[in-house]
Amino acid sequence: MIMNTTNPAEAKGFYKLSWRERIAFGSGDMAQNFIYQTVTTYLLFFYTNVYGLNPAIAAAMFLGVRIIDAIWDPVVGAIIDMHSTRFGKYRGWLLIMALPLTLLMIACFVVPDFGETGKVVYACATYVALSIVYTTVNVPFGALNAALTRDQHEVTILTTTRMWLVNVAQVAITYGVPTVVIAFAGTMNSPEARGGWLLTIAIYGVAGLGALLFSFAGTKERVVISKKDQAKVKFTDLFTEVVRNKPLRVISFMFITAFAIMAITNSAATYFVKYNLGNENLVGYYNVISALPALLILPFMPLLRKKLGKKGLLYLSLAISFVGFVGLFAIPAGSVTLIFVAQLVRSIGFGVVGAFIWSLIPEAITYGEWQTGKRISGIANALIGFFFKFGLALGGFVPGVVLSLTGFNSALEVQSDAALLGIRALLAALPALLVLLLALIVSRYNLTDEQLVRYGKEIEEKR
Repeated sequence: MIMNTTNPAEAKGFYKLSWRERIAFGSGDMAQNFIYQTVTTYLLFFYTNVYGLNPAIAAAMFLGVRIIDAIWDPVVGAIIDMHSTRFGKYRGWLLIMALPLTLLMIACFVVPDFGETGKVVYACATYVALSIVYTTVNVPFGALNAALTRDQHEVTILTTTRMWLVNVAQVAITYGVPTVVIAFAGTMNSPEARGGWLLTIAIYGVAGLGALLFSFAGTKERVVISKKDQAKVKFTDLFTEVVRNKPLRVISFMFITAFAIMAITNSAATYFVKYNLGNENLVGYYNVISALPALLILPFMPLLRKKLGKKGLLYLSLAISFVGFVGLFAIPAGSVTLIFVAQLVRSIGFGVVGAFIWSLIPEAITYGEWQTGKRISGIANALIGFFFKFGLALGGFVPGVVLSLTGFNSALEVQSDAALLGIRALLAALPALLVLLLALIVSRYNLTDEQLVRYGKEIEEKR
């Protein structure tokens, strides 16, 4: 184990980090949100209303791309655990892939002067390439968390800082993107808006590039697999880790469900505000509510975890989000203020859930290391990424299918009752059911903080 320290209090890998390093680490996720979350939030709307793709074609493309991407995740995880870059085991990837990721993000929002088939091919090619490159940043970044320290309280602070910055990015994305596009183009909803979209996406891409470079420069790997143990990592560990590591399996199912909820909700929100509420100028205000509560609540997450415990915090947050989803489905479209209140309630609950489950990944990594002696952070994060991406795949596929089946027509300013009901079901009814499923999955997670401290000490004593 690589440990460059002379501090006796940190001799067992339980490092305390500076605020600069915590912020630098969090900036890496903020950067990925500026780039990838912007794409996942708006690309379906861009494809159907600006680019000109049929919703069913867009849905099939989203599913295919995400499946390819999900399969690629474990491959990247194995490569990362079996090799190191000249800049470090994990953080070097943030430097190497930052510019390609930014350029591909921008390319996704270019409308080429091709025929219908050519446009479909271009859309598929750029989206596949973006997703593949994103994985080479996302997987090592996820593994970097467990490479900074073993201290679970410190990991919670890291996760809190990370998710607070993610929500800063979410505010900038959900409110800023539609606002800036409309400022540049006068609308976000027609082929004439393509220039406004491209310029807006370029601005967000450059912001993400800068944040990735800061994350690389400001972090230091301390708890990583030794070169001797690295040589023992095999590609087959991808499969054996799933079988032997129950906490990792449970967390994986948390991720597929949570991010299916998030992706479906994000995709439906723009349609809901434009067509159900009838005012596209409210899109930014509606979306920003999904991020603002977290900015106020997340700083208290370490304290809430201590008071309520992991499961208690998750159960309470899921209950709050369920109430919000029910309100979004039941409140009439004319009651805009009440709908915004329901969105606020939903965001308070699910914002904590979406943030907190990231702090569980290092726990599963420690458990796996205690079992086998291998700290395969890349593989663990890649397996989580597989389920995370599959959840996003469902979130990209299901809305397109529902819109197509309910008769959505982007050429119409006023949609049919069936289409409006389909949009509302996507926004609230389906996510509410998935929240109940997520609560059931959480009940299966039984790894305690006391066990983790013991496992960490035993691992270091063996070394």
